[in-house]
Amino acid sequence: MFLSGQPIRVLVIDDDEDDFLIIQDYIRSIENATFTLDWCYTYKDAIGRFASKQHDIYFVDYRLGAKTGIDLLKDAVEMQCEEPIILLTGKGNRDIDREAMRVGAVDYLVKSELNTEKLERSIRYALDHYTTLKALRESERKYRGIFDGSKDAVFITDRELRFKDCNPATSDLLRYPKERLTQLTLYDLIEGEELKKRIREGLDEDGEVVDLEIVVIDHRHEKKVCVLTASLHNENENVQFIQAIIHDITNLKKAERAALYTEKLATAGRLVRTLAHEVRNPLNNIQMSVEHLDTELIPDEDKVFYEIIKRNIKRIDDLIAELLDSYKPTEKEFKKNGLDEILKKSIEIASDRMTLKGIQIDTDFPEKSLLILADDEKLKIAFLNILINATEAIHDQGGRIKVSLQEKDKHCLVMITDNGCGIPQDILSKLFEPYFTSKRNGMGLGLASTLNIVQAHQGTIEVKSTVNKGTTFTIILPQLVLKSVEAAS
Repeated sequence: MFLSGQPIRVLVIDDDEDDFLIIQDYIRSIENATFTLDWCYTYKDAIGRFASKQHDIYFVDYRLGAKTGIDLLKDAVEMQCEEPIILLTGKGNRDIDREAMRVGAVDYLVKSELNTEKLERSIRYALDHYTTLKALRESERKYRGIFDGSKDAVFITDRELRFKDCNPATSDLLRYPKERLTQLTLYDLIEGEELKKRIREGLDEDGEVVDLEIVVIDHRHEKKVCVLTASLHNENENVQFIQAIIHDITNLKKAERAALYTEKLATAGRLVRTLAHEVRNPLNNIQMSVEHLDTELIPDEDKVFYEIIKRNIKRIDDLIAELLDSYKPTEKEFKKNGLDEILKKSIEIASDRMTLKGIQIDTDFPEKSLLILADDEKLKIAFLNILINATEAIHDQGGRIKVSLQEKDKHCLVMITDNGCGIPQDILSKLFEPYFTSKRNGMGLGLASTLNIVQAHQGTIEVKSTVNKGTTFTIILPQLVLKSVEAAS
């Protein structure tokens, strides 16, 4: 939408004109886009504006006199308004946030936290999301009859979502043969009771579920993020069936998550460099002053304080150097390396720590060396960070860490698995964020640095963990494929 050249039509529904003017200034400051802004301040007027369908995006204040923005959202959904709606509120409220998302808002913003960048990102995401959903709806309506040829999972179930028929893509997605699927219901494969409840309510009350984001667990117990659209039909007077389509957006979610981590790393890096500069200036002055002191004139009883000052100057300087080193660009001179050799060296460095804790290390490497383009020193640091974390996660006797390497689809898969304490789900989502740590004396830079290094090698990291059972880190790196002449030599 930003690149279309057409003005983006925005309607702000807010009973406070001052708030509208502030939002208007922020939106008009957005570069590379043209906006036309309208304002209405009554609930009744807002209903009419939704009905006219003359705007591309709506900002709705939570407080609208006797009614709320949630009430307006519900009315807009009933009027089949498909354009994105963003809810605004004066103060953050988790319950309002969840209710807004459940009703149909694409985003939830707190007025006191607004700025041009946040509004630009929210508008861009909302319009992209709307474009995607609109395309999915049009595709579903247009190609409902296309079954076996669809790349999306298309299937038919009974009223209880028991599979009756499905296309090959359904079996591929869920990793069940068609004959086995007919013994299951979709509910058997969906994670979360709340999602199952929403599907049941949608089919019971509206006869359909449209673009509902779900998590399915396939036959290999792997989770996949998907979008579900299902509609209820009458086969005859007594029998009903459901037509459904599942679109796999797992890779899209991974890309979004990787982009978010990259943005956070870049932001943290800029902050670290700024702080380092501001701290080092006065630190250098202190250090030069200390160096110019005549130690002969310092009383013996005060020399201990002099040494304390010198040690702590060095400690602060080392800490700054460590922080800066964590955010140095990792695009070094990449060379051809055997990934198995890099892994062996990383294990060797960590072996003393594992031996002291009585941990057994197992390796499973292919006979032929898998080649990659890599900065081997940086990549060793990345693997070492994961190995150290795995070692620290094991508290009981009988600890085991397995490092395996395999080739798949022109990529190298490194899997580091431990049988330690595992990682709770609420921590798992924050694992690679800079300065986030669950360790008492940790700085929260190890895994953030690991992610930075792996991404610089055009790779990705996935983490799966079960509390009290263990954790598996999977690092996927592009394999270096040699030309036949070079390989022969």
